[in-house]
Amino acid sequence: MSLDRSIEIRPVTEPEVAEWWGAKQAGFLVPLQVTEADAVQRAKYFDLSRTQGAFDPHTGRCVAAFRSFAQRLTVPGGAEVPASAVSAVAVLPTHRRRGLLSRMMAAELAASQARGDVLCTLIAAEYPIYGRFGFGPATHAAEWEVDVPRTGLDPRRPSPAGGGRIDLVDVAEVRRVGPALHERFRAVTPGAVGRDQRWWNLATGLEETSDRPYRPSFHAVYRSASGEVEGLAVYRADDQWTDAKVPSNTLSVKDLIALTPQAERELWYFLCSVDWVVRVRTGYRPPDDVLPDLLPDPRSARMLTSADFLWVRLLDVVRALEARTYAVPGTLVLEVEDGSGPAGGRYRLDAGTGGCERTGAPADLTLGVDVLGALYLGDASAARMAALGRITEHRAGAVELADAVFRTGRRPWCPDMF
Repeated sequence: MSLDRSIEIRPVTEPEVAEWWGAKQAGFLVPLQVTEADAVQRAKYFDLSRTQGAFDPHTGRCVAAFRSFAQRLTVPGGAEVPASAVSAVAVLPTHRRRGLLSRMMAAELAASQARGDVLCTLIAAEYPIYGRFGFGPATHAAEWEVDVPRTGLDPRRPSPAGGGRIDLVDVAEVRRVGPALHERFRAVTPGAVGRDQRWWNLATGLEETSDRPYRPSFHAVYRSASGEVEGLAVYRADDQWTDAKVPSNTLSVKDLIALTPQAERELWYFLCSVDWVVRVRTGYRPPDDVLPDLLPDPRSARMLTSADFLWVRLLDVVRALEARTYAVPGTLVLEVEDGSGPAGGRYRLDAGTGGCERTGAPADLTLGVDVLGALYLGDASAARMAALGRITEHRAGAVELADAVFRTGRRPWCPDMF
């Protein structure tokens, strides 16, 4: 691959947003004409200084797209770190292998570091692309399909135990209670990211775009005995009947967040008891989700998907490692390899105090910044990374200690695509 310097890469202007979005759509194989209304709406929300386009000098047309936006990421222990979320990355098939993504990513990493972001995030459409830029898969997601008749749940089950209740509510109520509920959920969920006002507008039909038309859903809210909102499930159902005129519907969960085990359990029991529903598709869930084991017959939940999801690229290693908490005390000296990137160097992490600093002491472990990104939220195993040859141990027992230090009791989870 050679860098084609004849192609100009720069922030787009407001009149160029429609063409820029069209290039992004074409890169995603979506042959959709971008309307002027779409362009105006996106220009209203996009930070155009963080919206890069590549322009071919022969045609003047936009041939690649890239944008980022400010994001809050929750880390183990409940703190949040400022992140730059990378999204809408696409290069037209006519302009591949010219280094356009490399140039746009380099500009973004430099700008993110200058802004003071601790890290960058993205969700990778293709696995092999982003490791070379220092990103590592930091969370995973899974999806199950539940065979409802096989679950063993009693369809005559009474209302939620403990005095709680489940109500079907309208979108106005979701807009009223949803943002605060999600903020409380995010604060205790490593890997979760913030949802801004536009997210709620799109999710509840206040806004829509031609490529993302609003589809009405059902909204089930769980309230505790005291009336406090502790959970929300968003779902749709198809309209399928057998030849014998027997309902055979699939319920698809679009979102389910809960603050307590009770709320989570009752929402799943509710979804698996809706009349006429014989299958429940869970949508993306954490890979260690409790749902299968909530059912009398866990085998009634068949896993459909298991894949990487949120990727993390550390920029400021000291701030990143000091932001999270650790399961056990211990001291590790990490040699982080990052080429000419900002994260390279040797760091001393004191997991007991949570302190981190650059050091000249001998390294206990050597690892790439992408590997540290995979470890950062507690999902990856240092022992497994070492077995794969991606961590080199210089002090006996350091890998075992790193595994204990970085791992978390529950795996991190990012519920949101962006």
